[in-house]
Amino acid sequence: MAEGPSKKQNNGILFNTMGEPQNILITKANGEQELFDPFKLQSSLMQSGASSEVADQVVSHIVSEVKNGMTTSEIYRHAFDLLKIKERKTALNYSLRRAINELGPSGFPFEKFIAAIYHSLGYETLTGVILKGHCIEHEMDVVAWKDNELIFIEAKFHNAVGIKSDTKVVLYVKSRFEDLLNQTFTFGGKERKMTQGVLITNTKFTRSALHYAQCNQMNLIGWSYPPKNNLRTMIETSGLHPLTCLTTLTGKQKKQLLDEGAVLSRTLLNEPSLFKKIGMSEQDTHIVLEEIKMLYV
Repeated sequence: MAEGPSKKQNNGILFNTMGEPQNILITKANGEQELFDPFKLQSSLMQSGASSEVADQVVSHIVSEVKNGMTTSEIYRHAFDLLKIKERKTALNYSLRRAINELGPSGFPFEKFIAAIYHSLGYETLTGVILKGHCIEHEMDVVAWKDNELIFIEAKFHNAVGIKSDTKVVLYVKSRFEDLLNQTFTFGGKERKMTQGVLITNTKFTRSALHYAQCNQMNLIGWSYPPKNNLRTMIETSGLHPLTCLTTLTGKQKKQLLDEGAVLSRTLLNEPSLFKKIGMSEQDTHIVLEEIKMLYV
């Protein structure tokens, strides 16, 4: 087995035990290829809470088996399986991004999840609200308000990691926010005007979309954009985990629970009757609840 990523050039080249360079090309979700970077994997593991020792062990194992043409999905799955054995709670955090992507195929669970994040920040929230703009009506995915703030949120959900929100999406959302600007709405028992419009996606934005938004001072939030206060950090700050991150639920069970209106792992902890509603046994329910409790210890 390899000793781990102890040597690396600036361009991401790995070295084998003989000191010879290894150019390992892996395939990203969008089909593009890039050099496998063990330090990037290590950083991702440690950001999820893995100890340096466990992160080194997982990376060393992956380095010993990575081959040209492997997909990032295959590498993720391998790392995730190793983490489940060594640090289960870390594995749940590591799976967070893919768990968000499983809140589909419709975007409604994602909208509920975004509303829950804002609620954890002290906002009152509603989803699927019809708002009358200057010219036409608009259905807003999430509305959040507190004190003198009124935030309208367009939540753009993608099932696949490689899909990006492009300039067309940003232009469309900008026109909706402009039609709602300066209009008066009643939320929380008082009249308010929009103080902020936000476009949130669970993946990424294209470069041109980001450039246009920055030029027009639009508020965009993606998985890792902006560097601070992005979707990932918002989720980590809120301490909320979607039920799709749970490893003790099958794909079918996750879908059934989402269909019942549940989105958060914490909801299942507070409403265990949902398990019975979808036909789960008491034994399986206990196993899932123990995994959920692990997230909040």
